[in-house]
Amino acid sequence: MVLLKDALADNSYPGRGVLWCTTGDGTTLGAYFLTGRSPASQARTLHLTAAGELIVAPSDARGHVHLRHYVAARQIGTRLVFGNGEQVSTVADRLASGQDPLPALDGLDYEPDPPIFTPRLTVIADNHEGGEAWFGAARRSTADRTATNRLTLHVSDLAPGEGVLMTTYRSDGQEIATGDPFMEPAPS
Repeated sequence: MVLLKDALADNSYPGRGVLWCTTGDGTTLGAYFLTGRSPASQARTLHLTAAGELIVAPSDARGHVHLRHYVAARQIGTRLVFGNGEQVSTVADRLASGQDPLPALDGLDYEPDPPIFTPRLTVIADNHEGGEAWFGAARRSTADRTATNRLTLHVSDLAPGEGVLMTTYRSDGQEIATGDPFMEPAPS
């Protein structure tokens, strides 16, 4: 089993990432992280709003840009929705209107940011001990198609020390490519 720190150490630029895991003591944990290469992408901070949303906001006077600034996490009832873009709000709204997790993740697209076409990653997680999670990834085809490939993954029954991680990119520090569909590292 690969440890989480080793899975990320082998990827010099993971971009954005989502993790759902069970810690060594059995506590479920959801995590979202972001990194940036350009000065504009580095000029971001995470803030918890008074409404309880986790937002990615500009840390300077550059102003709001929808691909870089968005709601990264929102609680809907007993479920937590988190991810790397404006689709988090879309999925949360779908859940709030009564949709189940799989249909709520359907129809999402990758980001329109050529030449990379950043994947959109979204997690819907039950917010209780031992809770299950649904991961969604909207990725551009690696073939010549411009279509979106959509991956959904239902995760349940994680034992202590097990987790699932998705990242937007895999990079050696020079070349950037879309990340692996998912990894199963140990959080400790």
